[in-house]
Amino acid sequence: MAKAKTVFFCQNCGFESAKWMGQCPGCREWNTFAEEPRAAVRKTAAGAAPRQVPQPRTLSEISLGETVRMTTGIGELDRVLGGGIVPGSLVLVGGDPGIGKSTLLLQMCRNLAGCRKKVLYISGEESLQQIRMRAERMGQFDEHLLILCETNLGDIREAITRVEPEIVIIDSIQTMYNEDVTSAPGSVSQVRETTGALLQIAKSMNISIFIVGHVTKEGVVAGPRVLEHMVDTVLYFEGDRHAAYRVLRGVKNRFGSTNEIGVFEMREAGLAEVPNPSEYMLDGKPKDASGSVVTCTMEGTRPVLLEVQALVCKTSLAYPRRTAAGTDLNRVNLLLAVLEKRAGLGLSFCDAYVNIAGGIRMTEPALDLGIVLAIASSMKDQAIDERTIAFGEVGLSGEVRSVSMAEQRVREAKKLGFETVILPEACRRQAARVEGIHLLGVRSVREAIREVFTQSGTNPS
Repeated sequence: MAKAKTVFFCQNCGFESAKWMGQCPGCREWNTFAEEPRAAVRKTAAGAAPRQVPQPRTLSEISLGETVRMTTGIGELDRVLGGGIVPGSLVLVGGDPGIGKSTLLLQMCRNLAGCRKKVLYISGEESLQQIRMRAERMGQFDEHLLILCETNLGDIREAITRVEPEIVIIDSIQTMYNEDVTSAPGSVSQVRETTGALLQIAKSMNISIFIVGHVTKEGVVAGPRVLEHMVDTVLYFEGDRHAAYRVLRGVKNRFGSTNEIGVFEMREAGLAEVPNPSEYMLDGKPKDASGSVVTCTMEGTRPVLLEVQALVCKTSLAYPRRTAAGTDLNRVNLLLAVLEKRAGLGLSFCDAYVNIAGGIRMTEPALDLGIVLAIASSMKDQAIDERTIAFGEVGLSGEVRSVSMAEQRVREAKKLGFETVILPEACRRQAARVEGIHLLGVRSVREAIREVFTQSGTNPS
């Protein structure tokens, strides 16, 4: 018998090779190649009609029709999608197990079905009874929502053609398989070929398709990296599954911004929107506690106020311990070095722990000044006035650099009752348009520390 032909695929980027290699030439990752049977290739029948080849067109010949987006009935989801669902789009939703991906999409299906939209929910992981039990907790569903439990792509294609829905949910892509591909479901070949077939269905029939994807331990969607390049939008559902809050973040969007986030709270009846995340993030902030300061970050056009916590104590180890939760550890180490060199704080023999309260991960440079002041507050064991907020980027020379959208940040701080804003001196003129709040412009880290503790009524030394 002839030996079955096999090829090697990179599990990270999908690079194909005839032999195994230690390092992938595409993504430069090590030990990512896996052997799989070569996918079968369909041959065109002898009497088949010739295929129509499309002709190139100039830009002036292409008409710009206004795209009508479908609202999902969930404001936070519409914000991340760029205003709603674009017909014919392919959206990938990733997240940890149990984070709420299926719950969010089922709630979206309920709202769309209530607006007389025909929705087809295809599940490859749960039975019809399991979906019904989850739906009972959410409330009443309209009969325009159709449920199908199937993993065969051929049967799914036939069902979509027969039903002609406007929205299709695939839960999840790792369970679907194409009979023309001989490898197992969830493999690189199956995920790539199945996603390509769904992309063709979405574009040819003008159907919006949402795909649920599992994630790896690194937090990225399992399967080839090319999967994210094939779809129109990639959404990640973040947060601790044991915490109440979830963050929906767009990392790719061909129809809108990739800087927007949606905040949800997990409740017994499903996911509830959090229209004002700043108020929720600051709930439970301790009073008169050292090492705590409020800062502001921008997610797209939305300002979000966060509490930065720091704990500095003398170390008993040969090398001080540095830990960061919710932000970049390398950035924290850089700021610790700036404080020691430019502000004269002896942190070389101290453990430092930095945390962004609320379980949200933020890496915007505007958090730098808040982290610096929180570390200084814990180091001196002196509390910062709870009605004070700080934001700004810190450079290696100890300077406080300007950040974007300072006026929106100050306006959000005023709305939540803050009285003083510590910001870069370069942003002070722009933020001066907001009245009724005291603006304190600083040029360096040393000046910021001095002004903060002078305002708090403590000795800055």
